[in-house]
Amino acid sequence: MSDSLERLYQAVIAARDLDPATSRTARLFQRGPAKMAKKLAEEAIEVVIDAVNGKADAVVRESADLLYNLTVLWAAAGVKPEDVWREMERREDLLGIAEKLPKPVKSPKPVPTKPLRKAAAGPAVRRRIVALEGRSLRKR
Repeated sequence: MSDSLERLYQAVIAARDLDPATSRTARLFQRGPAKMAKKLAEEAIEVVIDAVNGKADAVVRESADLLYNLTVLWAAAGVKPEDVWREMERREDLLGIAEKLPKPVKSPKPVPTKPLRKAAAGPAVRRRIVALEGRSLRKR
């Protein structure tokens, strides 16, 4: 698998300076990392939707798109596939191949030592929740 990903990476590098009018890869490089990240996220969502819906053939196709867009983003960020494999090996040595490194535990916020003002003594301020009205789980 790593040979295939390395070939894909080299193809992305070779295509990044082509004409954006004819090359999707060159167009992504021209539009920058934000567009690359958006395309990667879209493909990841499509993989998830197809997996949840039990569409194995679509998961395969969308996973190929996901790997392509991930490779484009790696190239733009100066990350090589071997950098990722090295990190995977490091994690395997620490935790085993199937485990993800645990997130660092955040320490609790310190308790204020001076009394709170009356205005701030009420209920905690809640974050605003934004609903995505009219959206459903379907591919665009």
